[in-house]
Amino acid sequence: MSQKLFGTDGVRGRANSWPMTAEMALKLGEAAGRYFRRDKQDHRVVIGKDTRLSGYMIENALTAGFTSTGMNVFLLGPMPTPAIGYLTHGLRADVGVMISASHNPASDNGIKFFGPDGFKLSDDAEAGIEALMSEGVAPTAPENIGRAKRFEDARGRYVEYAKTTFPSRRRLDGLRIVVDCANGAAYKTAPAVLWELGAEVIALGVEPDGTNINQNCGSTQPAAAVRKVIETRADIGICLDGDADRVVLIDEKGQVADGDQIMGLIASRWAEGGRLAGNTLVATVMSNLGLERFLNDRGIDLKRTSVGDRYVVEEMRSGDHNLGGEQSGHIVMTDYATTGDGLIGALQFLACMVETGRKASDLARVFEPVPQKLINVRYEPGKAPLETAPVQEAIAEAEKTLGRDGRLLIRKSGTEPLIRVMAEAVDPALLDRVLNTVVAAVERES
Repeated sequence: MSQKLFGTDGVRGRANSWPMTAEMALKLGEAAGRYFRRDKQDHRVVIGKDTRLSGYMIENALTAGFTSTGMNVFLLGPMPTPAIGYLTHGLRADVGVMISASHNPASDNGIKFFGPDGFKLSDDAEAGIEALMSEGVAPTAPENIGRAKRFEDARGRYVEYAKTTFPSRRRLDGLRIVVDCANGAAYKTAPAVLWELGAEVIALGVEPDGTNINQNCGSTQPAAAVRKVIETRADIGICLDGDADRVVLIDEKGQVADGDQIMGLIASRWAEGGRLAGNTLVATVMSNLGLERFLNDRGIDLKRTSVGDRYVVEEMRSGDHNLGGEQSGHIVMTDYATTGDGLIGALQFLACMVETGRKASDLARVFEPVPQKLINVRYEPGKAPLETAPVQEAIAEAEKTLGRDGRLLIRKSGTEPLIRVMAEAVDPALLDRVLNTVVAAVERES
């Protein structure tokens, strides 16, 4: 296997094409099973998935691979990604697996691994699994083959846990909430949690058919939820993505708040209450410069990481911080979860509304963003536009032009053949000029 299998967030690709084939999933299950089963004791793995049609194929292939090495498999069915982290630890499993391509279309799928502590695997662990795939894994003896069973109580356990993250003796009575579940993994859990806490719930994206996940709905396409908030005069809208590890919010006026605004509010509230560990928020290089200025004005530090919630979590754990996330809506609160959790992030925002008595519009825009634009440039397989001299020269010139009045961030996507070109500048005209110049250079080499 010459190609690198793991990307920035597990293994991901188009279903029924390398690496998201049944054969590859079988081998991946074998390798991961052997990696985590290092003695003769009983071992278990929990497997969850979102609502993609290809999830059935991949789930069965992974199950075959794991059981062939002697691992016992608990099949959880459609579950949010953060629930897999929670239940991996809670069920004392050796490894957890989430089958999902997150916010990508239904034609894609992916496989994410969680260690026994409920956190995503390190680069070293992924490299170890990949090495075993290359070497080949011998199956276990017939009498040691593992068993597989459906775990029927998984959803209920997560629903009950999510409610415990909301302040005790507080309820959502009197709030009308639109929740868009993106026809994905949280289509049952999110409405249940909100309703059980007392809200009037208007649910969208709760009719998955295997092909409509993230289709004109969810956190990446919130227009339908915006319309529903206005139409029903809701107090707030909550938009999750396909595996419910990210969230964007909609205030009662129909304005959308991204992850930066949500993190800014939670960080300031937690800092006021003495809850923000190290008085620091961890975010990625994509987070807006306006967020950094807002935090610094309040004596809160911002630590930046590479893009990807796993890198945010790694920095949080190494620095003993308890709040982090991404502009895209991953809100990581290690007091509650081991990875981004869109629903629990929304509950923290709702807690602010309940405790202050203020409207969503008063809380959802805590800082004025510095103008920022992102353009994705698709490149042909085999090409490396960022390594060419013309692109490097265009980038150097753009950074010189921006100086201290802006930022330029260019990176390859870890999940698609895209170059992501992001620029920030206080002057919108300067922003457009710099961004267009760099994008044109990348396009010529793509």
